[in-house]
Amino acid sequence: MTGIVVVSHSRPLATAAVDLASQMLRSGGPRIEVAAGLSDTELGTDAAAIQTAIEAAMDDQGVVVLMDLGSAIMSAEMAVEMLDEDDAARVRLSWAPLVEGLIGAAVTAAGGADREEVATQAELAAEAKRMQVTGG
Repeated sequence: MTGIVVVSHSRPLATAAVDLASQMLRSGGPRIEVAAGLSDTELGTDAAAIQTAIEAAMDDQGVVVLMDLGSAIMSAEMAVEMLDEDDAARVRLSWAPLVEGLIGAAVTAAGGADREEVATQAELAAEAKRMQVTGG
């Protein structure tokens, strides 16, 4: 099952997003790892922590990484560069919105989809939200 990593500047934000996504799943969902904040109260991102989370979430289908903003993207890119070549090739960084994307990714991964389909469904979450808000 495709693994998921949530990268955020805020550990409480990431944990809450994972809790919400987990409630949308039946038992046996994908492995979701959090690499967020520098501590429970200090904001920031850490490439080494992201690398560790990617390695923990990695399986045969790979990993999709969702990030909140700015330097979280740079830290995630750096983390992928720190991986061995084979693992790095199985990581997909997604531009999906963090919360909506995580829910879409988790539900899709739970169905056994590969990392590209998981990332695609996460990214479609932005379009679904846009359509709902704008009416089409």
